[in-house]
Amino acid sequence: MAEIDEELEAFKDGGWRQWAAIDAALERGDIDEAGWFRAVGEIITPAYLSTENPRAQSGHSGDARRWEGARRLLLDAVDRDGRFLDVGCANGHLMECVVAWAAEDGVVLDPWGLEISEELAALARERLPHWSDHILVGNALSWRPPLRFDYVRTNLEYVPRLRQPDLVGHLLESVVADKGRLIIGVFNEETDRAACEADVTAWGYTVSGATERRHPETDRVVRRAFWIDAAGR
Repeated sequence: MAEIDEELEAFKDGGWRQWAAIDAALERGDIDEAGWFRAVGEIITPAYLSTENPRAQSGHSGDARRWEGARRLLLDAVDRDGRFLDVGCANGHLMECVVAWAAEDGVVLDPWGLEISEELAALARERLPHWSDHILVGNALSWRPPLRFDYVRTNLEYVPRLRQPDLVGHLLESVVADKGRLIIGVFNEETDRAACEADVTAWGYTVSGATERRHPETDRVVRRAFWIDAAGR
């Protein structure tokens, strides 16, 4: 077995040890899929709810400038007005930021959020009462939306590794509009190895576009996002 480069893994995701332990428990059969989601939620939900910082409530430890540097590249995938769904919306901070950043580019987005945690969804509704009816609760693997979205943003690690192809398939088939776009990211990845995009391509999907930004602390890792157009899937 190859030795784990712990420094590299920490740059990619500071919680990698916790997620690796949960993944290993699922693979051993110590927990089932429901237990996987429960274990992840037992880590994320209390951590997000323990702070008043809107970025920390969305899983980011930096200041506003670093938050924008880490997330604004998502707008590279947005080329027209439309309805935008943030899967795993947490406290809704990305929803409000994406709307503001898009407006600076002359694009109007109608923001929606999907959150598996009822507690985090309640926090998002409390923070954003004007969008409270746009913040929904459900598991993205099986959720059936009330309408389709022009842009759906997700990360693959929201579900167990073996279910990631199912997540992409379900979102494209049931959540993204016919002329819409599935955006995967933002995630940290090794600079010289676009493994996530390669995986999605191997599952039979055509990547329509991709973007990346340098990581502020290391040249070993970059921040990436890419997207799949529903019409070309």
